[in-house]
Amino acid sequence: MASESVDISAEISRRHKAAVTTILGLIVAAALLAVLAYVGREHFRQRANPPLEMGLMILVLFLGLGSIAWRRTKFAAMRLQDIGGLSGPLGVLRTLEKTTIQIALFGALIAGLAFVGTLLTGNDWLTYRGMAVALVVLLYSYPTKSSWTRAVQYYGNPAVPEKNEA
Repeated sequence: MASESVDISAEISRRHKAAVTTILGLIVAAALLAVLAYVGREHFRQRANPPLEMGLMILVLFLGLGSIAWRRTKFAAMRLQDIGGLSGPLGVLRTLEKTTIQIALFGALIAGLAFVGTLLTGNDWLTYRGMAVALVVLLYSYPTKSSWTRAVQYYGNPAVPEKNEA
């Protein structure tokens, strides 16, 4: 059993590092898009398109709120408990990693869409507002190793059936 916990601990470290590296890379990429919008604002052709800008901001809001709903759904206690019962600690860990990266991709999508909006309209503020929402989503998805460890320990071990007292 000790070797199994060492393997799980090493796997938590490996998967956590991969998720954190992905999120930090996406934060840097989103920041570079904002810098690119700032540097290139003189070269963008200004084409005012209020319906496109409003639609884009609604989409950014929808994706931002959707990422919260996605995380709450995927990390629901009952769901993690079922995954732990069926797949064990590695299944819970796999779910934590996959969902964390999916939520981070929501943030990257927000940043990318906002930058495309800037390219289409020339309004650099679309990228800045989208970047703010993307950073909130990316920071919201940032995992802490201690929370992953607690989740794997709590949900990864099948519950011992209680004795019926008669």
